[in-house]
Amino acid sequence: MDRRRNLALIDGNFRRRAAISHALAGCNVHVEPFEDIAEITYRWPRSGAILVADDDHGIEDLIEHMTDHGQWLPVIGFSEGPDTGRVVKAVLAGALDYLEWPCDTAKIMTAIGLAESAAGSIGSLRLREARARSRVQKLTRREREVLEGVADGLSNRLIGERLRISPRTVEIHRANMLNKMGASHTSEAIRIAIEASLGGS
Repeated sequence: MDRRRNLALIDGNFRRRAAISHALAGCNVHVEPFEDIAEITYRWPRSGAILVADDDHGIEDLIEHMTDHGQWLPVIGFSEGPDTGRVVKAVLAGALDYLEWPCDTAKIMTAIGLAESAAGSIGSLRLREARARSRVQKLTRREREVLEGVADGLSNRLIGERLRISPRTVEIHRANMLNKMGASHTSEAIRIAIEASLGGS
């Protein structure tokens, strides 16, 4: 018999939560139901996947929490009659899969299996990417421009010429940029920028 799988279910709809829990009960899946993201943060699961109703900013808020706390579990989003844009937005935010509800148990089980097999490699990559993105987002527009210049291998003087500011001002922006990103040197800032998919943009 297959090993028991763990699934955290976040859904504010009680009836739907009960229906999903009941459907998976016979599939050797231990379902831990949560009403919202605030509730799961108090009892964070140690393993498994998270199935989250894509209501309001559910997926983005969950990914943000995982990024801030360095806790990563594979996320599967779902909603009733989602449009393509909604699915794409969820996947770009970090969801590994997206289901249209109602769906049969087999589809949920397939999604759980895929999420678990991808959890290790994609999870650490997504976490690094999300962390890097959150660091870059702290920068002002000018600091990002300096970072792009640094990533292009330009000196303070050349960055200054590109941005029409003095090399001394570039130096100040560069120091602020490193500080905000938590980078101890320029090469680390470039690595973070690349992980955030900003490098060379």
